[in-house]
Parts: sequence; structure tokens; C-alpha cells
Amino acid sequence: MAVHAHPDDEAITMGGSLADLAARGADVLVVTCTLGEEGEVIGEPYQQLTVDHADQLGGFRIRELADSLTAIGARGVFLGGAGCYRDSGMAGSAAHEHPRAFVRGGQGSVDKLAELMAAQRPHLVLTYGPDGGYGHPDHIRAHEITHAAAERVGVPRILWSVRLADETAALMPQEAPEGWRLPEDGELDGVAHSDIAIRLSEHAYSAKVAAMRAHATQLWIADGRTSATNPHAVIASGPVVYYALSNLIVQPIQPYEHFQLGAGVPIDDPAAGLLGGIAR
Repeated sequence: MAVHAHPDDEAITMGGSLADLAARGADVLVVTCTLGEEGEVIGEPYQQLTVDHADQLGGFRIRELADSLTAIGARGVFLGGAGCYRDSGMAGSAAHEHPRAFVRGGQGSVDKLAELMAAQRPHLVLTYGPDGGYGHPDHIRAHEITHAAAERVGVPRILWSVRLADETAALMPQEAPEGWRLPEDGELDGVAHSDIAIRLSEHAYSAKVAAMRAHATQLWIADGRTSATNPHAVIASGPVVYYALSNLIVQPIQPYEHFQLGAGVPIDDPAAGLLGGIAR
């Protein structure tokens, strides 16, 4: 089971690992906690779906998530059902005050996730660390409810998705594609170490790129392709495929996905099962 705050988080943070697990026969369930209503939109055709206009972006992102999960080979559910919790926005956002904001979910959100875990009995749960990866309040809340629910149900192991800062820096292109820019110091998340590094196979890497491409309102893949959502093509040269969010900061889609042990069975336990004993 993977627990994520918004559609696209599953693809960006661990799409390759989830695809690898699914290909090896695991039953992979992605639990998404909001519809990502507060997101921006890349490309002109659907700009007015945002919260400042039609406020219809959440519904559109349901389909993007479905296409992403198809690429990964995973099942998906929304916590409490689609639309139960709303994207809370970044820290300080007025969206925190919405009565359905995920950060206001309280014990009810823990109960709903615990019910899912009790029904599914996952051997492994994947989510973010205490800072949510980059500080987004919904990511932090997803971390909190995951640990609370897992402790209640008795999940064997929780892993936190992380990205190595040195690895990201080493994969950066010399120049950003036209219209994009390179990151400034401190703009990208990253840690110094991980407990597990998953080397993505060609299949898993391709599935991750396809899953990210499915979230076209949120992610621009620099592979020369266009879509109905974003009719503009861009190509970035380098050892990997590159992408950008709406801020147009170029980032690599890395050939490794990294995790830290968040709770439960130690990594080196030979009886640990899924994602145990994988080369680091």
C-alpha cells in the first residue's frame, strides 16, 4: 500500500518501485487522500479549471490518476471516497480553512485509513517522512495518519520515499531547456542517505515516465511529446529523462528510487519480504 496526498505524488516519488512490485506479482494499492484541487495547470487548454476560475481541476485529475495507475499496474482508491478530503494548499494557504481540507481531517482520516489497512492487510506501506518530503501540509498529514493507522492495525513495515541530494545534482543538465530554468540552491528536496536504493529496470523506468506523463496538468516531460492538455514540446538532453512542474524548474527522472525505514521490521531481516535485502 502506498499512501499519497495528491494525484501525481505516486508517480513522482515511487512510480518505478510500485511498477516493479506489481510486475513481480504484488497487489499494489495506492491510497490518494485528496483530488489536488489547489494545483496549477500546465498548458493553455485547461487553465480555467483551477480554483480561481471553475474549480473543476480535482475532477480532471481523477482521470490523470487513473491513467497513471494503469501505467504502473496498481489499483487505486481515494481516502473516504473521491472528494471526501480537499487539497489544503501550501503552508499558510487560505485553503486550510475549507471544512473538507485534508489537514482538518482529524481522527476521521486516521479511522478511514485504518479500515483500509485492516481490510487489505498490506505487508508493506510506503509514504513520506515527517517533513512530507518538501514540507507540504498534506504530505505531512499523510505521514501522520499512515503511522497512526499502521500502528493500530499492525503493519509490518513502513518506508519513507526520499531523494538523494547528491544524486539529483549529479544528473542535472548543463543547461535548462528553453523557457525552463535550473534550480537554485535549496529549491529541490533531498537527503544525504537512504536505507534502500531501488535500481529501476527499463520496464520500471518506462512505467514511471508514462505514469508521470499521465499527470499532464501538473508535469511537463521533456521528451519532445505534446498532448491535448499541453500542446507544447520541449526536449532536454542528458543521461535521463527530465521534467518540470508548473514552476518550470528542470529536474531529472532518476534511475534510482530511495527509501528510509520509517517503522517496523529492520531492512536486513532476511524474513522481511517485500523490498527487503534489495541492493543499496
